[in-house]
Amino acid sequence: MLSEPSAATVRATLPVVGAAIGEITERFYARLFAAHPELLRDLFNRGNQAAGTQRQALAGSIAGFATHLLDHPDQRPDALLSRIAHKHASLGVTPEQYAVVHEHLFAAIAEVLGDAVTPEVAAAWDEVYWLMANALTAIEKRLYEESGATGLRPWEVVERITETADVVTFRVRPADGAATVRDFRAGQYVSVGVTLPDGARQIRQYSLSGAPGGAVRQFSVKRDGEVSRHLHARVHEGDLLELSEPYGDLVLGESENGSGSVGGNGNGSGAGERPLLLASAGIGVTPMVAMLAALTADGHRAPVTVVHGDRSPADHALRADHEAYAAKLPDATVRFFYERDAGPGSRTGLVDLSGIEAAPGTRAYLCGPLPFMRAVRTQLLAKGVAPADIHYEVFGPDLWLAAAAA
Repeated sequence: MLSEPSAATVRATLPVVGAAIGEITERFYARLFAAHPELLRDLFNRGNQAAGTQRQALAGSIAGFATHLLDHPDQRPDALLSRIAHKHASLGVTPEQYAVVHEHLFAAIAEVLGDAVTPEVAAAWDEVYWLMANALTAIEKRLYEESGATGLRPWEVVERITETADVVTFRVRPADGAATVRDFRAGQYVSVGVTLPDGARQIRQYSLSGAPGGAVRQFSVKRDGEVSRHLHARVHEGDLLELSEPYGDLVLGESENGSGSVGGNGNGSGAGERPLLLASAGIGVTPMVAMLAALTADGHRAPVTVVHGDRSPADHALRADHEAYAAKLPDATVRFFYERDAGPGSRTGLVDLSGIEAAPGTRAYLCGPLPFMRAVRTQLLAKGVAPADIHYEVFGPDLWLAAAAA
């Protein structure tokens, strides 16, 4: 993928670029928003920008992609690219925006590294950038074609359900009167756009927490961050929201059901069914409930282990659905862990897999705070679960990747 001269240059300069990538991305965003303030106002997450987490995620993705090109020259890092492309597609990113990013990113590199950026160095890293950008553009083009739409369109709130003191579920239908709603794969999310009191149009992603199929979509929101607080305080039945089509690659594989399409009402009798472990914490429960709904609809018969951790049973959003869907599966084990007020049938403390069996061939799906997912992944690896069979979803910038690339 990367030409031999550029590969040699990138290998020689990667330590220097890697050491400075945090400062480079900080300069990049400062330049980008100075030239295009509308991007910060109407597209980028202002909270993540203020906290610096978006910069860390960008640095991790660039360093990770470059390292992969050097270590695996004949392979494309599809897992990394797919995760980024799905997020971009949910935001409506266009090919033209990659040229804007290129302009300000390479200006930032020149500012930080100065004379070290020779023409050869600039050309090599330019090749890295466009390999990544063109690959993302191609994946995003395919995603747009599959969804049949780009950007966000209006949906009407038809029901608002209080799940806990801090979590509300919104059920929505197309505001244009469309009779059908395109199906989604359990585990996917939608981007939700709102106009805040200061006039900014901000966009956030929320996992679809209802069963695939049906005439409405459902997502659940924890009161955390300016968009989520706005939804809690100001959005009620009859109001309009802007939603994207569903995106996201944390989805059940074809071997998890009999039909080859989650939510497709297959008979669940496929010989390829695999044992599953669905582990969540806090609001990370949302994609897991959708997955359980899809598994019950498809008649999944292989073992399913359901694990969830929360502060207390009262804080466990969608708990009734969590339990009900698991109860419909013929071979399900449920383990709930609470920091306090754990009652009969649940355990006190943080999630601990020591007493939970991981059957051979188990495929695991994780969603929740990063420390939780790291701890669960470590325990699963110790139980013999293959690294390739552990999948995760991060709400917000993927700092797991940033940490791995550091």
